[in-house]
Amino acid sequence: MEPSFINKEKVASLLPMKECVEVMEEMFRALSSGQCVQPLRTMMWLPDRVGLLGMMPGHSEALGVMGIKVISVFHANRNFGLPSHQGVVILFDATHGQPLMIFDAAEITAIRTAAASAVATRLLSRESSKLLAIIGSGEQAERHIESIALVRNLKQVNIWSRNEDHSAELAKKISNRFSFALSIEKTAQDAARNADIICTVTSSQQPVINVDWISNGTHINAVGSSTAVSRELDTSTIVRSVLFTDCYESLFNEAGDFLIPKKEGAVTEKQVRGEIGEVLLGKKKGRQSDEEITVFKSLGIAAEDIFAAWHIYQKINTHK
Repeated sequence: MEPSFINKEKVASLLPMKECVEVMEEMFRALSSGQCVQPLRTMMWLPDRVGLLGMMPGHSEALGVMGIKVISVFHANRNFGLPSHQGVVILFDATHGQPLMIFDAAEITAIRTAAASAVATRLLSRESSKLLAIIGSGEQAERHIESIALVRNLKQVNIWSRNEDHSAELAKKISNRFSFALSIEKTAQDAARNADIICTVTSSQQPVINVDWISNGTHINAVGSSTAVSRELDTSTIVRSVLFTDCYESLFNEAGDFLIPKKEGAVTEKQVRGEIGEVLLGKKKGRQSDEEITVFKSLGIAAEDIFAAWHIYQKINTHK
């Protein structure tokens, strides 16, 4: 039987953010328990680096499935009315290898990335957090506002983007969905000022956050960069913070936010307190004081895609 294709709209209806937050928590626990296999992603850049094809395979022993995400990334696509990330997630049975289902990867990626940040925010940010700063205005900006609002009682969201029109479009798009105040800021510094939670969701190669802008006790989700030569946080921010991640291997090979300060001799691997899954399992401590600055360096990993796809697959087969 040919595997069916689950399009963007169906993915969105079957993977609501609130459910995906719980799925990501389950995934983090499984990953840090050694129940997942996932090689580092492979990226094939096109000439002049105008775009890339990324391949992310993985296997979950607990779920009995394996899968791969194949995705293209073209950051200039916004200028053409197209998403920057496009592709498919393919789910296979891990007993006999049959392909089970094919999913729109862009929608899974958008939801699961923000849901993973919500798990980290619930674990690491202060419970009293009320002010969220969003640095960036693309799809992940919108999804992170949605996901963080599920785990913290937000009163205000500050939005900054290099293109102020894009910030205004985002604010208009979400204004009817939430009761908290929305503020479009002129600079990233203005957005970050007094923020309890900062989410960096940009395609920037250079830091968009400076340590001098960050208040004690802030939690940061650094989401936009997933290569060794790009970063969103400056070296001093990493030095001053306690670092957490989704997967050690990904962090130590792909995270410019950590690798660039390490290459400069500013930090060592001791700066990394643990994986989110280890905190959930009680193997590592999370936030230890209200003054600590915590950073969740999100790389986006195959296990997230596979667990999200399996959740959808189960729902479809339950309802048959």
